Amino acid sequence: MSLTGKIFESTLTDKAAGKASAISRIASALLLTGAFGLTACTRDYTVAYVYATAAGAGINEYAVDYQSGALVPVPGSPVAAGNNPVKIIASPNGLFIYALNQGDSTIQEFAVDDDNGQLTSKNTYPTGANPTSMVMDPAGKFLYVTFTYQQGYSASNPGPGGVNIFPVNSDFSLGTPTVQPLGNNPVGVVVTSFTPYVYIIDAEPAVASGSPVGWILAFSQNTTNGALTPIGKTNISVDNTGKTVAVGYGAGTNPSAIAADPTSRFVYVTDRSTNQLYGNLVISGGLLQPMQNSPFATGLLPVAVTVDPRGKYMYVANFNSNTVSAYVIDQPTGAPVGSVGSSATSVGTGPSCLSIEPALGVYMYSANNLDNTTTGLKLDAHNGSLQNVQNTPFPAAGTPTCIVAVANGSHATQVVSP
Repeated sequence: MSLTGKIFESTLTDKAAGKASAISRIASALLLTGAFGLTACTRDYTVAYVYATAAGAGINEYAVDYQSGALVPVPGSPVAAGNNPVKIIASPNGLFIYALNQGDSTIQEFAVDDDNGQLTSKNTYPTGANPTSMVMDPAGKFLYVTFTYQQGYSASNPGPGGVNIFPVNSDFSLGTPTVQPLGNNPVGVVVTSFTPYVYIIDAEPAVASGSPVGWILAFSQNTTNGALTPIGKTNISVDNTGKTVAVGYGAGTNPSAIAADPTSRFVYVTDRSTNQLYGNLVISGGLLQPMQNSPFATGLLPVAVTVDPRGKYMYVANFNSNTVSAYVIDQPTGAPVGSVGSSATSVGTGPSCLSIEPALGVYMYSANNLDNTTTGLKLDAHNGSLQNVQNTPFPAAGTPTCIVAVANGSHATQVVSP
C-alpha cells in the first residue's frame, strides 16, 4: 500500500501525552473515522491556537473554536516581538513558537501556555543579515534560517546570502549556529519529513540583458550535526571576485515559496513573476525531477504554498488576486489538479501566508497583509475545496506577514505514517 493509501494516524503531541482526556478521545475517534464534519453532540472547546506576525505590532494570538473554526483573541494579544517579523513557525511538539525578525536580524523564541495559548518570550538569537525564512526539521534537532547577505554585503553592496544552521537543544532553545554559504537572495527552505533532505530556493538577478533565474538547491542533511551537502545538480562555488555562486534545479525566474508534501515525494515552488507553480518529484537520493506538464498556473503573484497534513490537497496564496487557489494532488504523479468546488477562493487583501491547524487538519488561515485581517477557511474532505468559516475575516493588529497554527494540548495531531 502506498504512503497516502495508509490510514492517517491520530497521535498525541508530547505536551498532551499525559492528558488523554475524554475530549481527546472524541477527537481521535472523529479523525480515525475520517469525520471532517462536526457533530451536533460535540461541545465547544479550543482545538488549536493560531499566531500571526504583524509588522510593527508583534504577534496576534488566537484560539480556534472546534465547532466553527472561528478565531477568538487570546487575552493579552498581541504579544511584543522584534522588528518586522516576517516568518513564524512552531516546534514539532507545538510547545514553542519562533518568530523571524527581519528588521533586526533575530529569532525570538516563545513558550506556548498549555492552558490559554498565551506566548511568553524566552530567548532571542542573532541570525545572518536580513533573514527571509526558516524551518525546523521534523525531529526537532536543527533550525535552518535563510538570510540575504553574507558578511561584507548589504542592500547598498549586494552579494550572496546563506543559511544559518542552529542546533536545537533538548529544551528547544537554540545553540550556536554554523553557516552554509548560498547564492543570491535565498528566500525559502523546507525539510522533508521522512528523508534527510533540505531544499532551498534562491533568486539570482539578471545578468546583462538576460533574465533572472530561480534555483532549487538540494542538500542531504547530516542528522548528527545538521550540516548540508549539495546533491544532484546543486553546486556551490566561489567566483574570481570571491562571491559565492549557486546553481541547482530550475525554479522559474523569481521563486517565492517552497513546500514538500508530508510523504516526502513531491516538492513545489511558486514563481511570483510568472504566476506559476513548479512541481518536482523527489527521486532516489533526494534528487529532483520535474513533474510532467510542470509548471502549473496559479493566481496573480503567488507568494505562499502549503500542503494539507494528509498530503491530498495543496493551497497557494495569490497576493494580487486576493485569493487562495485549491488543488487536488494526483497521488501517483504529484501533479496539482484544480479542485472541483473552489479552484480559487476569495480571502482578505494581499494574502501573504497560509497555515492549516494540525489538530483536525480541517481549518486553514491566511494572513492578509493589506487589510489587517486573518481569514479562516474550512477544507472539504471530499474535494479539497474551501469555504469561509463563521465570522471571517478576523481583525489583526498591525500588518500581518505570516501565520502558524498549533494543536491544543489535549487534542490529537494529524500526521502521515510512513
